[in-house]
Amino acid sequence: MATTAFPTRDDFAAMLNESLGGADGGFEGRVVKGTVTAIENDLAVIDIGLKSEGRVPLREFAMPGQKADIKVGDEVEVYVDRVENANGETMLSRDRARREAAWDRLEEEFNKEARVEGVIFGRVKGGFTVDLGGAVAFLPGSQVDIRPVRDVGPLMDLPQPFQILKMDRRRGNIVVSRRAILEETRAEQRSGLILNLEEGQIIEGAVKNITDYGAFVDLGGIDGLLHVTDMSYKRVNHPSEVINIGDTVKVQIIRINRDTQRISLGMKQLESDPWEGVAAKYPVGAKLSGVVTNITDYGAFVELEAGIEGLVHVSEMSWVKKNVHPGKIVSTSQEVDVIVLEVDSDKRRISLGLKQAQSNPWGAFADTHPVGSVVEGEVKNATEFGLFVGLPGDVDGMVHMSDIAWGISGEEALHLHRKGEAVQVVVLDVDVEKERISLGIKQLEKGAPAVGGGVAAGGSVKKNDVVTVTVLEVRDNGLEVQAGDDGATGFIKRADLGRDRDEQRAERYQVGQKFDAMVIGFDRSKKPNFSVKAMQIAEEKQAVEQYGSSDSGASLGDILGEALKAGKKD
Repeated sequence: MATTAFPTRDDFAAMLNESLGGADGGFEGRVVKGTVTAIENDLAVIDIGLKSEGRVPLREFAMPGQKADIKVGDEVEVYVDRVENANGETMLSRDRARREAAWDRLEEEFNKEARVEGVIFGRVKGGFTVDLGGAVAFLPGSQVDIRPVRDVGPLMDLPQPFQILKMDRRRGNIVVSRRAILEETRAEQRSGLILNLEEGQIIEGAVKNITDYGAFVDLGGIDGLLHVTDMSYKRVNHPSEVINIGDTVKVQIIRINRDTQRISLGMKQLESDPWEGVAAKYPVGAKLSGVVTNITDYGAFVELEAGIEGLVHVSEMSWVKKNVHPGKIVSTSQEVDVIVLEVDSDKRRISLGLKQAQSNPWGAFADTHPVGSVVEGEVKNATEFGLFVGLPGDVDGMVHMSDIAWGISGEEALHLHRKGEAVQVVVLDVDVEKERISLGIKQLEKGAPAVGGGVAAGGSVKKNDVVTVTVLEVRDNGLEVQAGDDGATGFIKRADLGRDRDEQRAERYQVGQKFDAMVIGFDRSKKPNFSVKAMQIAEEKQAVEQYGSSDSGASLGDILGEALKAGKKD
């Protein structure tokens, strides 16, 4: 009896494969064409020629934000994930089909550096997602627009062009840019628009943006920069003082750089230039009123009229306040009187003086306190070279350390008076131009030489007198001496101690030693200067005149001998 062999599981698998045209009929992992046989709720039933049909969500047939445009009988491309799942259904995907087709198309466009169309449909960290007809790309936030965009809502779900920056199919990465498209389009527009513009042309535009240094004006698709210095002839601290965003302004094209496509604009160029004829309007020496507009470390700017400013340098601000910041003398918006010192029309500069519009306290002091007058003041400060004394009229004078006391100088003299002490001083000299007043204290002492003349108090010392002096102090550079017992003190320089080198050694003398010397003049403080050398020369000259001449044949020794004999007889 013949036995019947029943088919095994492998036999059934083989027969199924054969009916499908292979192990999977060659369908799995491929994009195939199918026909829509029905639409059930939100699913499309698609027949691709297998035993079972597949179902695909309708949303996979629509672009983001749009409805699916599909009906029964339409032929569509789908991706076969599996021929048959556990339920015997064919697993299909329209998204995968579109993605594969999109990658093929995008790679081709990327190689050609062509633009692609896409839709922004989602937001992710650092940017947005873009549907490029089935393939999802990343749009960095910096590549959305030329300028930062706060609200991307109006750009969502809107078909628009993009430029592929980078793509990697193996990793499934695509990076796109919308900004590159805008810049390219803008450059094309700018190139076209800039050809129609000329320097000097007057045009209207809308203020698009304001910065600290100026404003950007939209000239109808191309921007120009209106610098703050070209907004007005008057001082503008910030562009917002003159214009606002959205304002329509009339401007003149100052410069066009066609290489960089930069346009410089101006508003003040449409106004009359206030600097024309400024030299005639503001002559040197004219007294004017103005308003302080700006204060710096080096001075203050004063507006004389709209668009015309002059600088009061810090050195021209006050007669008496030296080394003081201008902000401590004047304040912004303060109205002041000034004098025109200099006008440079070419450089658009006017130098002004604030102190010149006021009375000169140095001149006033010179008029009321001539040289030799005595005045009382307060010791303001002590320096290494003297004392500063406050005087009437808010001016200061200086007592040099050599004019503080007779017989002493240096730090010893400076320590004789302290800050805040009231002292009497004598005016030695007033230089109004240099704003200097020289004072003396020792000149008020008994026996001091009179200030303003060459005769000492009491008439005991005058120029060319030969007097007996007493050594008060021996120094390296000479001798400090006193005429008589209580006369004026003076000085003999080393070179004036004698005609010969041996006689010019100061160390030959001792304190208290007495000898004769000639008064040869007075120093700045009217202190007498003595000279032994001058006395010797004068005596020699007198002897020659009395007892001989240059052609008498007599020797100098004979002449001096006769002079000495005559002196003894007298």
